[in-house]
Amino acid sequence: MDNTPRELQLFYEISTFLSGNIDLDIAMQTVLGQIANYHQILSGSITILNRTDGQIEIQSFYGMSIEEAKRGIYHKGEGITGKVYDTGNPVIVEKISQEPAFLDRTGMHKKLKAEQSFVCVPIKTDTEVIGALSITLKWESAFKLQTYTKLLMIAASIVSLTVHMRQENIEEVEALQKENFRLQAELHSGYRPQNIIGESKIMKNLYVQMQQVARTNTTVLLLGESGVGKEKFAQAIHYCSGRADKPFITINCAALPESIIESELFGHEKGAFTDAKTMQRGKFELASCGTIFLDEIGEMPLSLQGKFLRVLQEHEFERIGGTATIHADIRVIAATNRDLQELIKEGKFRVDLFYRLNVFPLVIPPLRERRTDIPLLINHFVEMYAKEQNKEIKAVAQPAMNLMMAYDWPGNIRELSNCIERAVILSTDEIIHSYHLPTVMQKPSEDGDEKNGTLYQILDSVEREVIQNELDKNNGNMAKTADALGITERIIGLRVSKYKLRH
Repeated sequence: MDNTPRELQLFYEISTFLSGNIDLDIAMQTVLGQIANYHQILSGSITILNRTDGQIEIQSFYGMSIEEAKRGIYHKGEGITGKVYDTGNPVIVEKISQEPAFLDRTGMHKKLKAEQSFVCVPIKTDTEVIGALSITLKWESAFKLQTYTKLLMIAASIVSLTVHMRQENIEEVEALQKENFRLQAELHSGYRPQNIIGESKIMKNLYVQMQQVARTNTTVLLLGESGVGKEKFAQAIHYCSGRADKPFITINCAALPESIIESELFGHEKGAFTDAKTMQRGKFELASCGTIFLDEIGEMPLSLQGKFLRVLQEHEFERIGGTATIHADIRVIAATNRDLQELIKEGKFRVDLFYRLNVFPLVIPPLRERRTDIPLLINHFVEMYAKEQNKEIKAVAQPAMNLMMAYDWPGNIRELSNCIERAVILSTDEIIHSYHLPTVMQKPSEDGDEKNGTLYQILDSVEREVIQNELDKNNGNMAKTADALGITERIIGLRVSKYKLRH
């Protein structure tokens, strides 16, 4: 221990090793290995303080297993290690077996029968203790342990910068993980766009993706059947983005003839064509710094797709008849219910445009795949249309609800909205009944009668619902139900059997 050149060689090797551009964990592990090579230690460790939660953990170790190292967790003032952090002074334990403050959290010292000594020194910056370097060795005299302590203090000073960097790295990763967990919890349990109704699992997963992409300027492609509400989703992405206070411009590529859509998108100069009596700004200009939503993008004429691709790639364009290049600071959200790859095969859609649009595709599920959301949507539309019609609707009868839950809704939310609007108009008793629903939803009679035309379906549906409602009022008493409806109890029994009603 008094061989100074030997100690200098150790410090030189540690300093040289740490000066290299290497992984921090490897650096600290190697330092412990170099100390072990020069001195016969049984084990060693470097612990680091996490300033976020005050926890002290072993980050690098020698002579112990991973499981043992994981158990080495302390707080300031706790055990010998905690005392070093608390006081900023080194601690020497000549005989571990005689030191009650030695906690042996790792459990490794119990395995060794021979008496052991322990030295722990602080690793400091200018203002605080950030770590500790400790070694365990066979029992040594107090004099020799003092020498070891001086050696470790110098080594701790050399590694302090590396430990500080590792400390900041640990805290940064932990902060990112906590923020990620918080965001995930918020997204899964709390976040829902205000203009979209749905609490099903498939919708919650979609909300997560929507919020993730909303924070970026990435082009989004909304895919889904007609009537799923793609424009609502585009609005939700826009108003959750950094462009929320900027314009949101919509254009339906299928609603405009080819001769008009180019002018609508790019604008035109005065005199560019026969009817161009004044200069007109296009949608790309009007959406400056905001979002443009191109619905039915699959219907965009092939002749315009190249110009649109330039806007996506170069963020610039010219008005029709103009020469000045206009910069387009816009976010593009496109939507379609067409199979774009099939259109590519047919030569109706550019493959390079498809790949520029398909950066972040979002598939909007059809209503039949999110049936648990149907009651929420029904209640929303009932309230909305009742207010519009200045009517009070107190309930949706269960048979009507059952029919709507069982229906596949090929027209999706648009069809459901129209269905409820019609039912609200038809209702005369503040209740929506099954006979207020379109005939396509009515169930045919189950008695095998071949005369199940539209009229028979409606009559059966009305009779079924009226009898079921009366049975419910009378707690299933068929005699009271028959009396209330002015028919015999025998007829009631036959209808209950025919329609398989609750009673």
